[in-house]
Amino acid sequence: MSHAPLLILKTGSTHAHIRDRLGDFDDWIAAGLRAGGATVLATHDAQVDGPPKAPQRFSGVVLTGSHHMVSEREPWSEALVPWLQAAVEAGTPLLGICYGHQLLAHALGGEVAHHPDGVEIGTVTVARHAASEADPLLGDLPEHFPAQAVHWQSVRRLPADAVLLAGSAHEAHHAFRVGERAWGVQFHPEFSDEALRAYLDGLGPALAQEGLDAAQIADALRPTPEAASVLPRFARLALG
Repeated sequence: MSHAPLLILKTGSTHAHIRDRLGDFDDWIAAGLRAGGATVLATHDAQVDGPPKAPQRFSGVVLTGSHHMVSEREPWSEALVPWLQAAVEAGTPLLGICYGHQLLAHALGGEVAHHPDGVEIGTVTVARHAASEADPLLGDLPEHFPAQAVHWQSVRRLPADAVLLAGSAHEAHHAFRVGERAWGVQFHPEFSDEALRAYLDGLGPALAQEGLDAAQIADALRPTPEAASVLPRFARLALG
């Protein structure tokens, strides 16, 4: 059976020194999608090339993370808003990660801003809510599962028709769904503990300003296979 490609919609890249050693956001996402049986993948850089072709031309879309901030309303980012609205309206399977999660919420009428308690970074515990029990993407995860996280901004108000699926002690809106086939996750299913450790190596001074110890956070990192399973599961849902 042939399928239209799964699209990785790129909204940013990791730091060059991390990319040279470990690959980029789209590489990590592609690996997760392939683990779910995806064989035809396409990557589109929204910062360089603007919005992609009509969402109906893809089996599904994964919107990556970014070092940019949704609240800055950069033109390339705002240009994706009507495209994301059209994707949700068309029923195209969609998964937004971190920045992608926030941009999806913004596109659908939610609010994104800096978290009043500052950064959430490290291996965190995400708790599923009762509303996620029947969710096809998150419903099979443990009620509490570890996930990699790094974000200063978050979804402060969900879209009106969103279903809240999961949160953490720091971040109430770690996962939501709109309709039957569009999800946002604040945590990073594509990040390994090695990737997050590479980020922490350069964030010592910034975290110290928030009263956090980068070395201590790095020591507490651990693998997050349950969170990582979200990407292959999304691939199976999109291709099924």
